[in-house]
Amino acid sequence: MDRYNFKLVEEKWQKFWEKNQTFKSGADKNKKKFYCLEMFPYPSGKIHMGHVRNYTIGDVLARYKKLQGFNVLHPMGWDSFGMPAENAARENNLDPKDWTEKNISTMKTQLKKLGLSIDWDREISTCSPDYYKHQQNFFLELFDKGLVYRKENYVNWDPIDQTVLANEQVIDGKGWRSGAQVERKKLSQWFFNISKFSEQLLDGLNNLSEWPNKVKVMQKNWIGKSYGCEIDFKIEGDLPIKNIKCYTTRPDTLFGFSFLALSVDHPLSKYFEKNPEFQNFKSECSKTGTTEESIAQAEKIGFKTNLQAINPIDPKMKVPVYFANFVLMDYGFGAVFGCPAHDQRDFEFAKKYKLNIKTVVRPEDQSDDYLVKNAAFEENGVMINSSFLNGLKTPGEAIEKSIDYLTKNNLGKKKINFRLKDWGISRQRYWGCPIPIAYDKSGNIVKVPRKMLPIKLPEKINLNTKGNPLDHQKKWKEIKINGEICILDTDTLDTFVDSSWYFLRFCSPSENEYGFDSEDIKYWMPVDQYIGGVEHAILHLLYSRFFMQALAFKNSNFIPTEPFKGLFTQGMVCHETYKDENNNWLSPDEVFSEDGKNFFENKNKQKKVIVGPSESMSKSKKNTIDPERIISQYGADSVRLFILSDSPPEKDVQWSDQGMIASYKFVQKFWLLHQKIIEHINKKDIDGEDNELTIYTNKLIEKFTQSLEKFNLNVIIAYLHETYNFLNKEINKTKINNLKDNYLKILTLMFPLLPHLVSECINGLKISDKIKWPSVEKKYLEEKFVNIVIQINGKKKSLIKIEKDLEDKQLIESIKKDTKISSILNNKGIFKHIIVKNKLVNLIIK
Repeated sequence: MDRYNFKLVEEKWQKFWEKNQTFKSGADKNKKKFYCLEMFPYPSGKIHMGHVRNYTIGDVLARYKKLQGFNVLHPMGWDSFGMPAENAARENNLDPKDWTEKNISTMKTQLKKLGLSIDWDREISTCSPDYYKHQQNFFLELFDKGLVYRKENYVNWDPIDQTVLANEQVIDGKGWRSGAQVERKKLSQWFFNISKFSEQLLDGLNNLSEWPNKVKVMQKNWIGKSYGCEIDFKIEGDLPIKNIKCYTTRPDTLFGFSFLALSVDHPLSKYFEKNPEFQNFKSECSKTGTTEESIAQAEKIGFKTNLQAINPIDPKMKVPVYFANFVLMDYGFGAVFGCPAHDQRDFEFAKKYKLNIKTVVRPEDQSDDYLVKNAAFEENGVMINSSFLNGLKTPGEAIEKSIDYLTKNNLGKKKINFRLKDWGISRQRYWGCPIPIAYDKSGNIVKVPRKMLPIKLPEKINLNTKGNPLDHQKKWKEIKINGEICILDTDTLDTFVDSSWYFLRFCSPSENEYGFDSEDIKYWMPVDQYIGGVEHAILHLLYSRFFMQALAFKNSNFIPTEPFKGLFTQGMVCHETYKDENNNWLSPDEVFSEDGKNFFENKNKQKKVIVGPSESMSKSKKNTIDPERIISQYGADSVRLFILSDSPPEKDVQWSDQGMIASYKFVQKFWLLHQKIIEHINKKDIDGEDNELTIYTNKLIEKFTQSLEKFNLNVIIAYLHETYNFLNKEINKTKINNLKDNYLKILTLMFPLLPHLVSECINGLKISDKIKWPSVEKKYLEEKFVNIVIQINGKKKSLIKIEKDLEDKQLIESIKKDTKISSILNNKGIFKHIIVKNKLVNLIIK
């Protein structure tokens, strides 16, 4: 029999699907819809195995829903702005636009080889003016609603590249590209007022029943709703300052109060503007950076003032007031009270400046003489050394009692606070969406009129400049608005803005007047199933949720909704890591092993290779596998089969050459089985019913359907292997018509997983009608026999398979005929019997 020539078959069906626009989403909005979306890729040059897994999972689901009769929207786009393109262009003397478009072309070709059911008519790219024109319009819309504003704020500043860095671009306190120590610098930046929607974003999580709980917990923690207390600390000293406000979530620890710490930008700092020591201290603080990680890791430093803060619940306790590098103005009031015994940051600060460390919380299993010594005790416990709070558990009742005390005595008040800060969207870079704002001669903000959108990026510019390349584009910056020459803002938008609404654009990719058509949104949104990596669990998903709230704000025509009804976070694809004797990373192609235990370099067979742990594939560690090479070697269906088979899709999958070969062999085996089935179907035979195959097929339909709905894709692969074995045994036992009918149903179940192979198999059956997902005939799921436990005088004696739903008399007679039971009874009379229908029979004998 012929082997399966996957190259010819896959090329044939890919051309067929494209020519016949098989996957185009229909215009019939009376039909039930299913919007399936994977997080769109950044066009880096080539697809990787992470892409293969992500898009294969989505494709299986989209094809399944299509077969069920849904109007399926399954689009693809490119997250094509960003620093990687700008850096690559700078380093290789290329234009970012050319570099990006070339990569898109390459990746699109590769993705098509996977046989994905993508509606390519809806393809979008965020770096296209046709896309970012609408993004600029949204910016102006949000500006008019008061949801966009400009303010001075601290940023991560790279002194070598002369540019602002996002938090993720700061590695160990240094710029990711220059390696320079990142500084904290105050710049005027644009912000989205996401904090306005903190409560809505938090409450909305309760309605996301189809999201993983871990993602909802991560978002909840990021939003960070906390119940605390706003406290007024009275101040004594030589400055005209009467009090300082402070917000805290732990007012219960006030009896451990040791110092009051302020941000260097606190209003109090104006009294120290001419103090050279303070200015030197402020300069040192600028070296800390703005990330939570850099602040936590930095040495804690302070500047002592001549002021003292009075403990509101113990006026005899007066403590020094410091400016400190770990306090930021954007939390609370830019002031924190220090309790060193129960906060590690405060502990380090108190140790450095020899401040009092008073223990006020003990572990529950310790006595009241417990003392904090080498590190802060930050766990739950029992209050000690705290007057009226002693003996109370904390947090909990101790916090409530301390807030009640402060409120009743007008020393403070209960307050809700959110950790979520407004979203800084300014980026000092070229390759991004220009901000549609200009400034007149007086520096006043002037909105670019909507009729002038898009503000396009200048092309073919010199990127090898210090700071933002757009600052050097004099001709581009000048724009005439209402007859007056203005200067365009040279910042571009954070690329997270690009991906915060792209799911809306897919609904109306050709709409020119606005970013989407309202009727399209009402039909398609929300996305029914969103698929992507858990690394985007917070920012991307949170920003997308905010964007929906922002568009709905003061807009009765836009119904606020969550963007993603269902969310699935797939696991990573992992591979062993390899290093040579000089600690350099090696790729799998550079390594060989004869026994699977000892590894050597391909170039030098004598040089041993150090095998590291299996980690998610990454270019930096060179533990990647080229999908295009694997597809060329084994075929797209084999790759799809392997990438789904090894582990549940939410878990990491370990790459295995043996596993890949096994998947390829299965495709070949099934093709040979298919040819046998075709031969059998072509024979002359008497029609008839064969219940074994029909029963099996109906059970398989139910199992496939349930598994697909629950994302148990690896379980489905196991069913495929079972089905192969079953069909192999049943071919010659089954009547032809029955075989053909059930085999077509089985092929239809397999189609979402192995579309090329199945298309060829169905073609061989000479089926001209469109296939659709088979329905279950319930009568074939009913079991005719049941296993019944047989007891004698309450003790289990046997387990008998017997016909279901027998009358009591028939049941007892059948049990008596069982050889094991009859030997035990040995003609003894049955006094009475107890029957639990279809489950248990207890015979009472004398």
